[in-house]
Amino acid sequence: MTFRCVDGIWRFLLPERESHFARFIADYETVRRFEGRGGGDASYYRALPFQDLSGRFSADWRIRAASFRALERLLSPLPPACIVDMGAGNGWLSNRLAARGHEVLAVDLLVNAEDGLGAWRNYENRFTPLQAEFTRLPLPDSAASIVVFNASFHYSESYEETLTEALRVLTSRGKILVMDSPVYHDPESGERMAAERRQQFLARYGFASDSLQSENYLTYQRMNRLGEKFRIRWRHIRPFYGLRWALRPWLARLRGAREPAEFGLWVGEAPDVL
Repeated sequence: MTFRCVDGIWRFLLPERESHFARFIADYETVRRFEGRGGGDASYYRALPFQDLSGRFSADWRIRAASFRALERLLSPLPPACIVDMGAGNGWLSNRLAARGHEVLAVDLLVNAEDGLGAWRNYENRFTPLQAEFTRLPLPDSAASIVVFNASFHYSESYEETLTEALRVLTSRGKILVMDSPVYHDPESGERMAAERRQQFLARYGFASDSLQSENYLTYQRMNRLGEKFRIRWRHIRPFYGLRWALRPWLARLRGAREPAEFGLWVGEAPDVL
């Protein structure tokens, strides 16, 4: 089988997997276009995550910026490495990591020029865009030192299969980072969040955007069990997102609402030998 580089993006999604993901990609791109994601010129992309020059999602990007600063502090003592940016989206994180001297492989399903890998041409730092899925990475064993799930781990249809593939491409003692995926103490809160999201999408867009059987959220118990199964030592870094954000759990209890999601950064170290 021959794989092609089209518009600067290596296409590694197999034909049968293109069919599997087609509805998800179409729904996702419809929602993102409706929301007005993406910017008009290179300055928008280069300012991320510290500024949203469109002004439409500034609150979201403040969270992403705080998480990125935590990631920067984690990576600052380390030498330049091969990093896989999983769920790279428009490539903002790949650009920032490449600026620090890392060799970055940006992996995503979306290839459009506004909100997908096609936005690579807006950046001043070079990285390699790859259209591929989490469980079929076009990389040899032990190819990368760090795998970062960039607000994307919860889209996985199987955390076990996704981690198995991430560990395959990691070097011994490499790092797995799960950034900005929603995490709950109570799985019922995660299920309610997913149900609310489906209802909102049906009302607004006419579809539930649930063509993939994504896991949708994390829980602390689930992450601990995954750590035990794969012998990954996790620690959870909680950046400070502001006082209003910190008060959300207390306000939810007062109102009798479900537990709000936490985000942050899970840092895991791969075992010496699987």
